[in-house]
Amino acid sequence: MNLSFHRFVAVLQKELIQARRDRFTLALMMGMPLVQLFLFGFAINTDPKHLPTALVMGDDSRPARSLVESMRATEYFDISQPVSPTDAERAMARGDVLFVLEVPVDFARLVEGRERPPVLLAADATDPTAVSSAFGAAAGLGPGLLSRDLPGTVPAPSAFEWRVHRRYNPEGITAYNIVPGLIGTLLTFTLVVITALAVTRERERGTMENLLAMPVRPLEVMLGKIVPYIFLGYVQVALILAAAVGVFRVPVRGSVPLLLLGLGLFIAANLAVGFTFSTLARNQLQAMQMAVFFILPSILLSGFMFPFAGMPRWARVIGEALPLTHALRLIRGILLKGNGLMDVLPHLYPLVLFSAVVGTLAIRGYRQTLD
Repeated sequence: MNLSFHRFVAVLQKELIQARRDRFTLALMMGMPLVQLFLFGFAINTDPKHLPTALVMGDDSRPARSLVESMRATEYFDISQPVSPTDAERAMARGDVLFVLEVPVDFARLVEGRERPPVLLAADATDPTAVSSAFGAAAGLGPGLLSRDLPGTVPAPSAFEWRVHRRYNPEGITAYNIVPGLIGTLLTFTLVVITALAVTRERERGTMENLLAMPVRPLEVMLGKIVPYIFLGYVQVALILAAAVGVFRVPVRGSVPLLLLGLGLFIAANLAVGFTFSTLARNQLQAMQMAVFFILPSILLSGFMFPFAGMPRWARVIGEALPLTHALRLIRGILLKGNGLMDVLPHLYPLVLFSAVVGTLAIRGYRQTLD
């Protein structure tokens, strides 16, 4: 084999020039490692703290306030102002809080009488990893907690007892959290990638000229490209739901039609993203790079792999703007909590808004020429 150094240098120079001209790919190659570094370095936290906690205060005595302040001091519980038991339960069902701390009526009197009053700590256990460390921190508060408030009255270790309730997933089964989350994650991956290649594939195959010659508007093109994949998305949903219920025994406590409605909006949001990428990219490689750039933050910042409440504030702000975040809350809320329309409504309108905004960008970015 005759290897020519000059021919090698010529090909090398050609590739360097081509890479320099493809500024979009070069920017993604430089930007993707930085995005991954910040996401993995800051946003991922397997020991989340400052978890939102609703407080039901049945007794406003000094021992009760000491208990609440001790819970805050662990840094695991971000305790709000006292609310009613009904409001606390509703907040947990909507996903606004992860814990409910309920101090019983006559807490101080029962402690002084050595009756060991039960203190309820209920948790949203749909994500077992998000609450396990907080439970351990609360359990360590028992011995010696009220010795300063009740000196010489009650042996500290027996002042009160914890009543721990793991709501919606009492056995702490990980599949109950992962499998419903896979519905949204797999839909994001497949639909964004497939739709991102829709227009770029036609441009590379040379069939774009025929599409541009037809008397169709950009909105008609987008709907024509998207609608078939909506049905494909529902087929995926049916397959995953059947496996989730039949194999992993995931409960279905809520309304299936409501779930399908929410997933329909989520499917439309992902397809709009994919179509937007296909109008911006000049070839399938760029479309795939854009899709990956969107999918990676969606998976990491949505609460699928890591507890959402444990992320820094900037990561949660980005996560709230992603459709997968709201889809995961909607799916888990309906399947595991039995949430109704009013409970999932805060996650439906962000999907509608996201689809409208991204769809508008896709229509504006649709080029009716090959240039």
